[in-house]
Amino acid sequence: MNAYQKLCLSIYVGAFLSLGLFAPALMAQSALNTAPNPENSAPSNEGWHVEVIPYLWFAGVHGTAGVLGHEVSVHADAADVLSNFNIGFMGVVEPRYNRLLFPTDFMWIKLTDNNALPFDEGATSVKAEFKEAIFTPGIGYRIVDAEKIKVDWRMGIRYWHLHSSLTLHPSTLGKSFSDSVDWVDGVSGGKITARVSRKVIVTIGGDAGGGTARSDYQVYGLLGFRVSRKLVLNTGYRYMSVNYRPQGTFLYDMTMSGLILGATWNAK
Repeated sequence: MNAYQKLCLSIYVGAFLSLGLFAPALMAQSALNTAPNPENSAPSNEGWHVEVIPYLWFAGVHGTAGVLGHEVSVHADAADVLSNFNIGFMGVVEPRYNRLLFPTDFMWIKLTDNNALPFDEGATSVKAEFKEAIFTPGIGYRIVDAEKIKVDWRMGIRYWHLHSSLTLHPSTLGKSFSDSVDWVDGVSGGKITARVSRKVIVTIGGDAGGGTARSDYQVYGLLGFRVSRKLVLNTGYRYMSVNYRPQGTFLYDMTMSGLILGATWNAK
């Protein structure tokens, strides 16, 4: 199976998962449409709306990375990441026109691990450094737009840029290995937002796909508290996994998971 076929297959799989995610909400929307109160199924304000969502993801990183045939196991929890100042820039911008969505998520993370051990060298330890930039633009449609529940379907691409370096210790070995790689995966998924009360909002979402990577997916859940008409404070949990194993010199099979803190500002 070539890369194009894998990309198409990943989008179909993601769309199938999306239908499974949306099925309960679509049934709820059908019930709302038959209810005597039409306001519950009325769409949100029409026209352009923009949400700006800065966030911090306190993610631990676990998995296997490798360059030039040398592999290393990486295990760093959120406390390790914070102690090494490995927090980058993260944010989402989501313009919406009526029910059409144009979400974009950008994230940058850096991790350094000094305790990993190589599998095939006589060194006692290895310093592993990982830098990654993840850019996820997409397009979507608001399938359900009721007063208390909103369901979005989305599809797009996830662009990855990774740089990995390994330095063997003790330093007398004088060996280091480094490489960088870029790839693009197709992803499809969605988001469900439910207004529990006038102040409390619950959001769950995710996507799945692949293409160049064997698998590329994420899930997340958020609890929001509305502090004003335009501002909602969010806390929650996010899990992301990618398995990139091309026929070459780079390996990146990682999961990232941890607490999210952020805010949603309705700019327009």
